Amino acid sequence: MTETTDQYGGTPTPPDDADDAAVRGWTRLMPASRVIGVIVLVAGVIGLIASATLTIERFELAIDPSYTPSCSINPVLSCGSVMVTDQAAIFGFPNPLIGIAAFSVIVVTGALATAGVQLPRWYWLGQTLGTLAGFVMINWLVFQSLYRIHALCPYCMVVWTVTPLILVLSAGRVFGSSRVGREIRSWLWVLLPVWYAVVIVAIGVEFWDYWSTLI
Repeated sequence: MTETTDQYGGTPTPPDDADDAAVRGWTRLMPASRVIGVIVLVAGVIGLIASATLTIERFELAIDPSYTPSCSINPVLSCGSVMVTDQAAIFGFPNPLIGIAAFSVIVVTGALATAGVQLPRWYWLGQTLGTLAGFVMINWLVFQSLYRIHALCPYCMVVWTVTPLILVLSAGRVFGSSRVGREIRSWLWVLLPVWYAVVIVAIGVEFWDYWSTLI
């Protein structure tokens, strides 16, 4: 049998099936149930409203330093105490502006998934990585609120609540329905309530002197 040659007289290189399969894997459409879509959509809307409200309150406080934000309820639940700190503007502008941009993307994702639109794996990976960055930032802010600022921002706590949920749902789409994917998702759903419990206990312990006066 005569071996064919390419235009340069050499033997043609066969396609790299592994690389091609990897590319197809990342562009493969990942199904998401409408239930997941609705949860992501609702969580995104809640996070967007909380971020927008915080931004408005921060601008009001900048205009009038004597302004009392609507989320300044008591010495512990006090947005005003948090807003004026350096931690509330990590990159030189109010943190909620990041939330407005991020949750806008989440809302679009949830709306598409609810409508039955299948998104590629690379999209879910990007959303997972972005949400993971937000989750890391949230953990830092939780620590700062509890042990440095000694005050809690209710609207911030709303963001703390929805972000880990969005992270778990987004990561679940990346891993797919393989055996390994199911195993990873099962662990994520175990770790999620554990994280919530740790934060709740930390809040209860740190501010127990105040909570005990309400009993």
